[in-house]
Amino acid sequence: MKHLSSLRADPEHLVSVTMTTDRLPDTQMGFTWDCSISQHALGKRSTPRMGCVSFTRPQTFTPTRLCWGLSERPRVPMDDLTKALSASFAVSKEPNSTAAPHPRLAQYKSKYSVLEQSERRRRFLDLQKSKRLNYVNHARRLADGDWTGADSDGEEDMEKKEDGEQDDHTEEEGMEIERRKLPKHYANQIMLSEWLVDVPSDLDTDWMMVVCPVGKRSLIVSSKGSTAAYTKSGYCVNRFPSLLPGGNRHNSAVGKDYTILDCIYSEVDRTYYILDVMCWRGHPVYDCPTEFRFFWLQSKVQETEGLSEIAKRNPFRFVSLQSTDCTAELIQKALAAEYSFSVDGLLFYHRQTHYTPGSTPLVGWLRPYMVTDILGIEVPAGPLTARPEYASHQLQQILEHKKPSSEVRPANSSGGYELEYLSTPSQDSGDTVNFSNQKPRGEATMEV
Repeated sequence: MKHLSSLRADPEHLVSVTMTTDRLPDTQMGFTWDCSISQHALGKRSTPRMGCVSFTRPQTFTPTRLCWGLSERPRVPMDDLTKALSASFAVSKEPNSTAAPHPRLAQYKSKYSVLEQSERRRRFLDLQKSKRLNYVNHARRLADGDWTGADSDGEEDMEKKEDGEQDDHTEEEGMEIERRKLPKHYANQIMLSEWLVDVPSDLDTDWMMVVCPVGKRSLIVSSKGSTAAYTKSGYCVNRFPSLLPGGNRHNSAVGKDYTILDCIYSEVDRTYYILDVMCWRGHPVYDCPTEFRFFWLQSKVQETEGLSEIAKRNPFRFVSLQSTDCTAELIQKALAAEYSFSVDGLLFYHRQTHYTPGSTPLVGWLRPYMVTDILGIEVPAGPLTARPEYASHQLQQILEHKKPSSEVRPANSSGGYELEYLSTPSQDSGDTVNFSNQKPRGEATMEV
């Protein structure tokens, strides 16, 4: 979930922003809107003028019409406007999104039930038992970039029709809209986490923890003699050779070898830290438990010589991140250790979860300083566990949220696999968009 964090206009005028939707997009794992408003000349007359608005959206969802209106109002400082928009404007159906402050540590009290996240975890585990998807075919398409037949002609025709209706509507409104088409097939391929709100009772036995560096999440696809790095939105931001199977022309067996990884890229270290593996040398492991995927990743990385060194055929390092059990002793040891990278936070994986693209309650996210308050584990004092100044006044709210609750909000009925949606889009669910009050993005430098 992205917040509208910046808005540029004449400081003497206030630009009001409104959003309307004709029809909501179908979702299974939530959706994200990336919106921006470009600077536009605003006259000092009372007659409103229109500005230029650009927006992007995931192409896996049903097209939705957005209308943004710009008008003049009395003078209001732009800093106040920016803060107001950041605090109040949010579009998301993902519970406990890491793009917002932790629900227990937020500066406001949200309607939260401690049983909600645990209930959704149970449903996700039940769902993955009944879903059997063609991961071999999906991994091959990601590697080859061949999506012929993946989309029905009817879906494409419907998209063109609705795009035409949108153009007609914007012409009538007199608004110029810059429209860009997102790369559909490589978007939303990474498994994202939620804030760890409801502490699992089996945390020490059925969960694993990974210490994550500061960086950007990247989808790495090595195939046909080259390695491509994609953002979460599906944009290819780099292409280079690597020593990954299929990653350079010397180790690629005519497309038979390909590898797909979930990484965190550190520009400072010039390193891709491997968080998870989806496919290695043509063998997909999407539907394998976390414990096996982590074991498989460590063994394969150790077998590949030179992967962690910079060379002509490997201009970026590839280093696998280590996992550990979630006992109190091991968590304390992990937070007391020294790392070669800047630590961003902690990811908690359920041992039995499959790799499911999109946000999932089976992967939790915490900052190191939150461990004591959320998990109730005493941690050694150090740089990692130092509490920020803004967190000192939040202890009382944490205690309030930890009180038992008998209320259980129903789990997201539209929860499902992103991979399934790419091949078999569902009909409109009729769900509504929730505009919830959120604080500015002050904690999550990396959405994981």
